[in-house]
Amino acid sequence: MAKTTVMFGVVLILLGVFGFVATGSHAPTALIPAFVGLILGILGFLAITGVAKKRMLLMHIAVTLGLLGFLGTAKSIYDYIRLLQGVQFPHPIAVEEKAAMSVLLLIFVILCVRSFIAARRARV
Repeated sequence: MAKTTVMFGVVLILLGVFGFVATGSHAPTALIPAFVGLILGILGFLAITGVAKKRMLLMHIAVTLGLLGFLGTAKSIYDYIRLLQGVQFPHPIAVEEKAAMSVLLLIFVILCVRSFIAARRARV
């Protein structure tokens, strides 16, 4: 799961950089997914270790960050659906970027929970 965390971190970094460039490099808040991705990537990289306790701690921190990030951006999924229906938003790129971040973090959290459950069952 640590390598998957690194992969999600890289994807979030790319999303943040793309959003920053798409806004004409005027909105530093577009880099928020990149910062979250950087932290996830670092946690995932550090979790690639043979020490089970350290890996478990780092992965639990990563999934907690992912869950908090999802909860913070979950409303944007609804906003994105409204955007597709023709509702005008002042910054449509921001709505799209937050919705993408939200979906990515939701997928990450689901994968982590499934992995935690499988690891728990394997130990018993």
